[in-house]
Amino acid sequence: MEIGRQIKKYRHALALSQEDLAEKVFVTRQTISNWENAKNYPDINSLVLLSQLFGVSLDILVKGDLEEMKEKIKAEDIKRFNRDGGIYTVLLIATVVSAAPLFLLMDMVGIIIWFCLFAVTFYFSHRVEKQKKTYDVQTYREIVAFNEGKRLDEIEKAREEGKRFYQKVFMVICSAAIGFAVAGGMSFVIVKWFL
Repeated sequence: MEIGRQIKKYRHALALSQEDLAEKVFVTRQTISNWENAKNYPDINSLVLLSQLFGVSLDILVKGDLEEMKEKIKAEDIKRFNRDGGIYTVLLIATVVSAAPLFLLMDMVGIIIWFCLFAVTFYFSHRVEKQKKTYDVQTYREIVAFNEGKRLDEIEKAREEGKRFYQKVFMVICSAAIGFAVAGGMSFVIVKWFL
């Protein structure tokens, strides 16, 4: 990483020790050492302070590290998207499967637990949808390409955008079917419970 060498070079040019530089940018000496030894990157506030202190522009200070930082951020985004998607899938299955047992075995407490589980599932559903909109990935093929760190070319993207309407209709139908199945199952359980 070039930025560590840049920080070290400009620090030496100003005849500053790591402790002196740390004081000026409001971090610890260990943080300066980590930056210079390429163990991690400075955050944006620290980069601004460093560029002001050294009297150089941000792009000169950061130099070739921009692409590496973009790749690291992209990898973190993919990891977050996959993690949230996995959590949502597990929670959705748990929400559907646990409804009848919780209602039957635990009465009102079971209903409260189920609604809490539903709320957490809904939260992760919202997070996944927000990430899909942020990265403009809606169809299965777009999601797979995103997970592989690739982008579809313009023609492929246009084809996938054409499929979005049909996939949304299919998802609505599937969601409705699952909802009816859960509601029917819960109705059956409640009728049996009270009769």
